Amino acid sequence: MLNTQPNLQACDDFYEALITSHQGLTTEQSHAMNARLVLLLANHIGETAVLQHALLLARGNAVAKTERQAVTPVAPVHASA
Repeated sequence: MLNTQPNLQACDDFYEALITSHQGLTTEQSHAMNARLVLLLANHIGETAVLQHALLLARGNAVAKTERQAVTPVAPVHASA
């Protein structure tokens, strides 16, 4: 079961570390880092059902499994800083 309740200790510290880790990266490098981070955390979670639930919540809507649309990556604002 996906925990959607606040659970992150020192969330401001983590957010600052996340933003700092992107400094100096190109947009492409920033996207690649985000992808690696997602895969590392997904591996840590390890449960397919939990990860699929997280994907639906992160997307913001439920898309039919058969519906395939092009995905346009969104560059973090800080990536160009």
